[in-house]
Amino acid sequence: MSLAPVAALLLSVFILLVGNGLQGTVLPIRANIEGFSALGIGGIGAAYYLGFTIGCIAGPVAIKRVGHIRAFAALAAIAAASSMLHALMVSPFPWYVFRCLTGVCFAGLYMIIESWLNERSTNETRGRVLSIYQIVNLTAITGGQFLLNAADPAGFELFAIVTVLIALGLVPVALTTATAPRPIQQTRLRIGWLYGISPVAVLGCIAVGLANGAFWGLAPVHARLNGLPVSEIAVFMAVTIIGGAILQFPLGRLSDHYDRRYVLIAACLLCALAGLGLAMLGDGSHSLMLAMAFLFGGFAFPIYALSIAHANDLVEPGDRVNVSSGLLLVFGLSAVVGPVIASAVMEMTSYQSLFIFTAVVHVITAAFAYYRTTRRKALAASERDGFVMANVSSPAVFGIDPRMPEPPSGRPAEPETDGDAEQDRP
Repeated sequence: MSLAPVAALLLSVFILLVGNGLQGTVLPIRANIEGFSALGIGGIGAAYYLGFTIGCIAGPVAIKRVGHIRAFAALAAIAAASSMLHALMVSPFPWYVFRCLTGVCFAGLYMIIESWLNERSTNETRGRVLSIYQIVNLTAITGGQFLLNAADPAGFELFAIVTVLIALGLVPVALTTATAPRPIQQTRLRIGWLYGISPVAVLGCIAVGLANGAFWGLAPVHARLNGLPVSEIAVFMAVTIIGGAILQFPLGRLSDHYDRRYVLIAACLLCALAGLGLAMLGDGSHSLMLAMAFLFGGFAFPIYALSIAHANDLVEPGDRVNVSSGLLLVFGLSAVVGPVIASAVMEMTSYQSLFIFTAVVHVITAAFAYYRTTRRKALAASERDGFVMANVSSPAVFGIDPRMPEPPSGRPAEPETDGDAEQDRP
């Protein structure tokens, strides 16, 4: 398969996500340096996911109104400006606003790139395009962690690097001659409908939102208070991401042969144990902390993909995009709440409580999933679709998922030009 049709898009993704990965880690570290409370730092993480959820809901309307390229340029500009404003106005409330704006922008940026990838893919290549996209995604976010070593988090340089990266991420898309994709489908949140289809999938996505949202917002602070220097905080975060990348596919393949709920239960319980290990280490061995971080990421991050796969097994192909997109919004809303609850617990107890909180979430999820195994029989392996790796992204990514039905055919979209934003119409 030639990557030429999607090379510019993948390059934009890589540059943008290196910047976003760096920003997501440097902000809680800088907030801790500035003396923000645990609750204040948790609020920064919550603000990003609030913006992300708003962007997933409202983004398609804005993109359809002005066109993909113009929307991409505007969102990248706002995200870049927001990054630098963090360094100019160091205070909790402005940071909530800037982080929320960043969440809105990245939801829209994801949507535009993913809808373009979907448009440039065929039924035969969608699976490979999605796999390459996920690899680029994880590699970029991991690489962003190591840029922490480029400068002191107490200065403005890291924020400047993020700003430059987000601005450069605009260039490949702005210069592309590819035709504009079809308008993006707007996502609706119907929790009752989703719960009726799969209670386990809904609770699984809630657990991912609560636990992983808290992790991304507060784990760098936990690592810093545990005595790790900035260089090792970068390794701590990167190792966690690598664990999720390495163990996701084996767990997924296992769930193709056995009841996905049992694999999800095992992942939750093992993640809870890894979380308790991180909570009990205190000022212990840094090597052991990294090992626990690898296991935490390895079992925490696949829960989202397992939940999506389980729900997709239970619905007709025509409903899969709606189900997966709805579960993404369930995750987003839960990720708004997770950092707030975890930071409040840390404020009342100690920083070690972060991973006690995640362990409690995972144990409750495992118990509920086991209860559901007594209420609904497992599907036969022959009735399940193959597992597909999935990371938290925008609803548009499900168009690339090979489990989804073939996109409707129609007149190809016209190339976008500077003077005609209406050419997005099918």
